[in-house]
Amino acid sequence: MSPAQPVILGEMPSLSKLYVNAAAQAARRRVLGTHGGSTLPDAGHEVRGVRADVGNLTAYQHLIGLSARDTLPAGYLHALAFPLAMSVMNRDDFPLPLLGMIHLSNYVEQRAPVIFTDLLDIEARVENLRGHRAGTQLDVIAEIRGAGKPDIRWTGRSTYLAKGVFLPGIDVPSPHNGRPDFTPPDPTAVWHLGVDTGRAYAAISGDFNPIHLSVLSARALGMRRSIAHGMYLASRALADVGPMKGETFGWAVTFDAPVFLPGRVALEITTGQAPDGTWQRSDYAAWNPRSGRKHFSGSVAPL
Repeated sequence: MSPAQPVILGEMPSLSKLYVNAAAQAARRRVLGTHGGSTLPDAGHEVRGVRADVGNLTAYQHLIGLSARDTLPAGYLHALAFPLAMSVMNRDDFPLPLLGMIHLSNYVEQRAPVIFTDLLDIEARVENLRGHRAGTQLDVIAEIRGAGKPDIRWTGRSTYLAKGVFLPGIDVPSPHNGRPDFTPPDPTAVWHLGVDTGRAYAAISGDFNPIHLSVLSARALGMRRSIAHGMYLASRALADVGPMKGETFGWAVTFDAPVFLPGRVALEITTGQAPDGTWQRSDYAAWNPRSGRKHFSGSVAPL
């Protein structure tokens, strides 16, 4: 069965309002002892005629460590689409609690450049509800097109986990042996992240999830300190890969452990080249330089 036509929204949703509604929804479900079922909404959400804010774009480029350009960075496009993805997961018929979702991985295809003056149509939907040894996971798909045009310029698949939530009828996979051991290599860079890193990214992305903002708000949700946004970290690694990736590429990241703030992150980037010297692929990994624990890893490659 093909998915239903998306629900057209008049404007981009407010993330702050979505978080408030998610908290209220979670409270109702706890009191009533109910959940949203075991199926995903069959319709996504779409907003048409979106344009990037130049001041916001400039602030993002500065925060991530990018030089000013007219082309919208792939990570910025993720942030642009994020409120729409959140709105789908905030529906009453969405079966999992939005608050407390863990971002497991992300894969982006930057299929064509997007210029800051372009009008854009943005759509988000959810699919592939499935079991996880620690709960239930799903994929959130976001797509960006030129306004009124069919070709997808940017698409992202974000996999999220509702830890500790096991829905009826969803099989839980057998335990596995875990990820391979990680031996920290010699870093090519070390980032020093201040305690305000989460607030700085939230001010640009609109993602004011309390776990990123302060020690007190993070502790209220069970974290010992605030943590950096995963997509801030991944976007900064992508920026460190540099301009060799060109305008079209696939970008993957898997998140392993949170980065507590303030903190330091060691990063290694390795680049593969063809015999003629052309770029083939860049791989990156980031870890805690004191404990050696891996925070995230990923790759960038031509499409």
